[in-house]
This record gives sequence, C-alpha cells and structure tokens, in this order.
Amino acid sequence: MRAARVVGRLTWRIVRPLAAIAVILALWEIAPRTGLVDQVFLPPLSTVLQAFADLVRNGQMQDHVQASLTRALTGFALALLTAVPIGVAIAWNRLVADLLGPVLELFRNTAALALLPVFILILGIGETSKIALVVYAAFFPILLNTISGVRAVDPLLLKSAASLGLSPVRLFQKVVWPAALPSIFTGIRMAASSSILVLVAAEMAGARAGLGYLITAAQQNFQIPQMYAGIIAISLLGLLFNGVLVAVERRLSRWRTA
Repeated sequence: MRAARVVGRLTWRIVRPLAAIAVILALWEIAPRTGLVDQVFLPPLSTVLQAFADLVRNGQMQDHVQASLTRALTGFALALLTAVPIGVAIAWNRLVADLLGPVLELFRNTAALALLPVFILILGIGETSKIALVVYAAFFPILLNTISGVRAVDPLLLKSAASLGLSPVRLFQKVVWPAALPSIFTGIRMAASSSILVLVAAEMAGARAGLGYLITAAQQNFQIPQMYAGIIAISLLGLLFNGVLVAVERRLSRWRTA
C-alpha cells in the first residue's frame, strides 16, 4: 500500500506539469479551428507541426539550428571562461573590486540589444558581431552571481578551514567553490537563456542562417506555419540548454544531498 502511494505521488508529480502543457497545446489546436482566432495569423498546432516536420525533412531546420547553436555555444563558452575568474577575483580581492567595479557597473546596465548596432559597426555583420553580442549578454549574469556566491560564503567556514592550516588554493577548492557553486549555476542558467534570446534577435537583424533568420524570413514571406515552427525550435533549444545545465549542476553538487 505504501509503495502504491509513493508511485501515485511520483506519477502525479510528472503528470501535473504535463497536463498544463497539454491544455495549452489543445487550446492552440482548437482556437483557430473554431474561429476564436484567425487561422491565417495563428494556424492550428497540427499545421505548425507539419511545417516543422517539413523543415526537418528537407534539412533546413538542422542547418538553422546548427548555425544558432554554434554561435550560442561559442559566445556562452567565452563568457563562462571569462566571467567566473573575474567574478572570483572581484569577490576575493578588494583592490580588483575597486578597479573593475565601476566599469562593470556601467556596462551591466546597458542592454545588450542596444549595443547591437555598435557591434555591427565595429565588428561587421558577420559571425564575430553575433558571437560578441552573446558574450556580452551572457557575461554579466554569470559574473554577478559568481560575485554573490563567493561573498556569501559563511565566514565561520572560512575561519574554521584557515585554522586547519589550509592554503588559499585548498581553501578555495574545498570551501569557497562548493559553497558558491549553486549561485554560480543560477547565473549560468540565466546566461544560457539570455544568450539564445539575444542571438535570435541579432540573427533577425542580419544573418543568412539561424533560427532568428528563419523566423524573420518566414514572416516576410508570409509563411506563418514555418515562423511558428522556428519559435518552437527556439523553445526546445532553450529547454535542452536548461536540462543539460541542471544535470551538470546536480552532478557537481552531489555533496549537497549526501
């Protein structure tokens, strides 16, 4: 009986979010067919899925996803490799914080998309400007959460570790990094979603491939089902990004459930 209750709770935990999604998808299919919305501007879900399948079948979807993924992953990786060390340095060293703090505060309050024309003028309309924009958008969420995570480490833990004679490197490795990791991963997940959104907007402004280009080209040619297929692809890509990062975070934070 107890096992049945456990299975029932687990099943409900899985079914509950799926049920909400199913209701939304059902409304998407029913509303255009019953005339609640114009099918020209919002085709039924089945029509959009057929357009999605056609794009996959002829290889266009794979080409656009590959172009967007390459740009997003490159920019995201560069932001991650720079933001985490800089964030640790700012949180750990007062001199570095005093030097870099005002400059970073100025730029973090400037929207990434507002700088798109600047990136295009300086770096051109090619791949470099798009990757640079992704780096800019992803950099600050990772940086700020890294600073917050390192500074939030319990001082008692630091004093206890120092009293045991740990070197600064071992102190960071054994105490600071594990304690700051959840906050850092929060920033990484925020940066991942920001990088995709900013990249899509940049591809809409000037690109010959990518999901942003697919959506814009479909809208301009009044291929509305293909436009929604591109939007669905972006959503699936965002879910994939988030799922991978959650899995990595759980693997690196196994000690929290031990």
